[in-house]
Amino acid sequence: MALPLEEESDLNPLLDRIGDARCVLLGEASHGTHEYYAWRAALSRRLIAEHGFSFVAVEGDWPDCWEINRSVTTGDRDPRDVLDGYRRWPTWMWANQETVNFCRWLRDHNAGRPGGAGFYGLDVYSLWESLRAVIDHLAVHRPEYVETALAAYQCFEPHNEDPQSYAFAPDDCTDEVLALVTRLRRTTSADDLNAAGRTTSADDLNVLQNAEVAVGADRYYRAMLGGGSRSWNIRDIHMADTLDRLLDHHGDDSRAIVWAHNTHVGDARATTMADAGMVNLGQLVRERHGRERTVIVGFAGGAGEVVAAPRWGDPMEIMPVPAARPGSLEALLCKEAPHHSLYIFADDPDAAWLTSTLGQRAIGVVYDPLRDYRNSVPTRLGDRYDALCWFHRTTALQPLHMEAAQQGELETLPTGV
Repeated sequence: MALPLEEESDLNPLLDRIGDARCVLLGEASHGTHEYYAWRAALSRRLIAEHGFSFVAVEGDWPDCWEINRSVTTGDRDPRDVLDGYRRWPTWMWANQETVNFCRWLRDHNAGRPGGAGFYGLDVYSLWESLRAVIDHLAVHRPEYVETALAAYQCFEPHNEDPQSYAFAPDDCTDEVLALVTRLRRTTSADDLNAAGRTTSADDLNVLQNAEVAVGADRYYRAMLGGGSRSWNIRDIHMADTLDRLLDHHGDDSRAIVWAHNTHVGDARATTMADAGMVNLGQLVRERHGRERTVIVGFAGGAGEVVAAPRWGDPMEIMPVPAARPGSLEALLCKEAPHHSLYIFADDPDAAWLTSTLGQRAIGVVYDPLRDYRNSVPTRLGDRYDALCWFHRTTALQPLHMEAAQQGELETLPTGV
């Protein structure tokens, strides 16, 4: 049954479905649609303010999101200034007005609250930035470890911060980054900290996670050239491990909100991704934390506009999104659903449209409206998600600035998500 989704109070049935879940994963069918970002933010605000959720973790780089985390928990900078400084392509994913509005709300909500709800990045791309952050931290706090960190950085240095150069190189830096993260894992372990008479601090979390990013990025970039599912799996396992690390850091009673594309948060076992040997974040969270303590909310939309790029690394454009293809999930919902609708699958779990396989649109950062038919993931909706937010017509995200130059990132597979 379609429930109305026009005002924030219309989220009440979804909040009831979430109940005492520890992890709530909120998707998007594109990286450039206003409605997905705005309604994820609306639900997240209520989860934080009314149900005490501990943090939001997004499909973004750890160092950049750490600066956002500092701004929303300490109030030392306007989140807009931090987000406007994003320069890694595609900047519009987080340097947009919708994210600014949420982060400003989060900063105001946290004011006067010790600790406050955080904002973190789960992704694996920030290899060089993360290594520099580790070196800077160790130079001040653990100078005896600087040599190990420098050995890792110097191994990567000849590649001039070009992932493709590193991916094609005959020699890797795996031993160097593993040596670094092994030392840092020991010094930030609970036993070591207890012996030193202190608990894990934000600085401990930051330096360890930056080292973990270096390990993950090393594996990811080397795997990209081999094709297949391995690089995708490395990335999503890294995101799941990061989420678990954040939950551990925030304590036994912590609760997490995740923002990422449907291809990451929707259970891969309910799609053809599983046939290709791929796992994803949603599947891993359900397996690790239990389906009863995990709620996954998918997002879908009909025709409208989206911010994307025609090719990897190109400047962003506002592109048209065509009408839904016959036989797709979007075509079904365009025919049956009101303008904005909420579906909670526990209300009718055996409905044919939830158990049959339908194509669901998946737009990445790279998109060609004339080949929209390629952007479809065959999906058993009732197994992939626990609920769905539907928008009959969509509008473009509001980027803060134009694109910077391409920085040589290897294209993600499936394309741009």
